[in-house]
Amino acid sequence: MATIADINEKLKSVTYPGFTKSIVDFGFVKNVELNGNDVIVDIEITSSAPEVEQSLIEDITKELKVLGLDTIQVIVKKPQAPQQQSNTQSGKNIAPQVKNFIMVSSGKGGVGKSTTSVNLAISLAMQGKKVGLLDADIYGPNIPRMVGLEGQKPEIIGQKVIPFKVYGIEVMSMGSLIDEGQALMWRGAMVMKAITQLLQDIAWSELDCLVIDMPPGTGDAQLTLAQSVPVAAGINVTTPQQVALDDSKRGLDMFKKLHIPIAGIVENMSGFVCPNCSEESDIFGTGTCNDLAKEYDTQVIAHIPIEPSIRVGGDEGKPVVYFYPDSISGKKYLQAAQMLWESIEKSNDDGSISNQAIQPTLPAGVSACSTEGQAHKAKQEASKGGCGSHGGDGQGGCGCS
Repeated sequence: MATIADINEKLKSVTYPGFTKSIVDFGFVKNVELNGNDVIVDIEITSSAPEVEQSLIEDITKELKVLGLDTIQVIVKKPQAPQQQSNTQSGKNIAPQVKNFIMVSSGKGGVGKSTTSVNLAISLAMQGKKVGLLDADIYGPNIPRMVGLEGQKPEIIGQKVIPFKVYGIEVMSMGSLIDEGQALMWRGAMVMKAITQLLQDIAWSELDCLVIDMPPGTGDAQLTLAQSVPVAAGINVTTPQQVALDDSKRGLDMFKKLHIPIAGIVENMSGFVCPNCSEESDIFGTGTCNDLAKEYDTQVIAHIPIEPSIRVGGDEGKPVVYFYPDSISGKKYLQAAQMLWESIEKSNDDGSISNQAIQPTLPAGVSACSTEGQAHKAKQEASKGGCGSHGGDGQGGCGCS
């Protein structure tokens, strides 16, 4: 007769759909109850997709049947299914195979932006989404190391670069396209072109979302991305110190000026978790982002503490949410991903996802300060019926009509 130990051993062979890790390794098996030759298996998953639930029930039943059990019952606890999204995004989109673009940005470097991007992307995949992760941090592409792809080069088919597939997501980084350690000293035009190519020349699948790790600051890369695709959600990453919050305000102000819905703030280094006793201590402070969130009419979706497993995971290519989903930080990343997706659904429903208002009015490569730029502007104003001194209504003081 089968024992609970036999059943648990068999469950280690059931992999979570889309991943190579088992439901036991993920910690999704919550209870196994054996009554004679009848078994009840309780699992709790992070995806609301019915096909994931059905696949797990079938795989668990198949594995346990070989033990000669009479009755196998699988009870699945899962999040509430998301509502159907309305197709209300508008404006320019050079990567239409992606349904939702998520911009992860920070006012300054060194606040854990790339770590946040990696763990949010994997969390969304664990919740049943088809996810891509684009490392668009031109000057400091660290994501290859963080997901164990350091030193690997992508396959190129025709004119398209094939993204890597790891931890249930598609991944591409500028760091995988250049030599290791190579410094990129690019002016704005080169950065803008690189961002465009990373969106157009990578063979992304039909994705529910693409998480984009941006360079720090509020420059050409952010503007180019926002004008190229309708960004569904902006995530601002910061730390509790006031000097970091000052820069966060600039990042949040950028989201508003670019008409990007602000999904929330991630406060990293929010306390320290002792590896020996698991007690949390506020080294740099915690909760200082709450007032900032209120000021910009958004929410703090996660307070992520300093936890050794995060540092180890980043250095060794083992993301904490994948390898330690039951850790304090792992649980917080999963909750943050859920809050992020709820924000995206809301923005889709209310029709606030659009980059139409921020499209450039000058031809590509033409500066507004150049003679050609001034001539183009004058031509636009003339087409409106006046010189523009009174809004182009033909009633300007110069007498034009």
